[in-house]
Amino acid sequence: MDKIDIEKYKVSENFKLEHVPTLEDFGKTDKELKKELSGIRRELGEFQDTIYAHDKYSILVCLQGMDTAGKDSLIREVFKDFNVSGVEVHSFKVPTDLELSHNYLWRHYIALPAKGKFGVFNRTHYENVLVTRVHPEYILNEHIPGIHDVDDIDQKFWDKRFEQINDFERHLAENGTIIFKFFLNLSKEEQRQRLLRRLAVKDKHWKFSPGDLKERKLWSVYQKCYEEAISKTTKKHAPWFSIPADNKKAARVIVASILLQSLKKYKDIKEPRLSEKILANLDSYEEQLQQEG
Repeated sequence: MDKIDIEKYKVSENFKLEHVPTLEDFGKTDKELKKELSGIRRELGEFQDTIYAHDKYSILVCLQGMDTAGKDSLIREVFKDFNVSGVEVHSFKVPTDLELSHNYLWRHYIALPAKGKFGVFNRTHYENVLVTRVHPEYILNEHIPGIHDVDDIDQKFWDKRFEQINDFERHLAENGTIIFKFFLNLSKEEQRQRLLRRLAVKDKHWKFSPGDLKERKLWSVYQKCYEEAISKTTKKHAPWFSIPADNKKAARVIVASILLQSLKKYKDIKEPRLSEKILANLDSYEEQLQQEG
């Protein structure tokens, strides 16, 4: 398969969901897409070793999408060839009491990857302008000064949050974190089919919750919130990519390609050289070890 044009999936500030596709298969079979991913994944895993040795950048991969968009399986398949010590996955669910006792970014900040490592956020800090926007009553649990009831949560409140998130990501980028934000763009019909499969296949029953159907009824509200959040927070230092997610195997190929092609543009990421003193004595070190045998 030809090299993917990753710019095709990068979001602009006038992002409109109606203008981006939910399906891409590149005219390939599932078997061909799986093989394509295998090659990209292997190369990405090898480059991860270099990033780990270089120890100057951290990589933050943010995944957002509606229920059943394929976030979990994408993480499993794209990062399969990584050294497990070099990647950490965090799934952010309903905030705990401890997390609610801090500002809304705190739990995300303490989960950030160290230099040399990949951090994957399965659902992210954007939940704070998505789920809480669809259900603004959740904001009241944060005990924010000046917010006494839902009527106090106006457009200015959300605009301030977008500004805070942009500042948060700018700070990370200026201090060595390379940020990727992927919106897995799933169609409503494909979600319906995936929910039906969860009900039809016994081994998938555990994935189903009646709450999924309740949230599905708010589909158009979520889509509007995603559209605004993405358009207001896609920046050069922290770009959003809209990934057609109706075909899971193709979505994985696209995400892996974006990661690999983008990271390889950082020409300063190289394995560190040994000091001249150590290089000059390599033969001596080898001789010492050979003598032990």
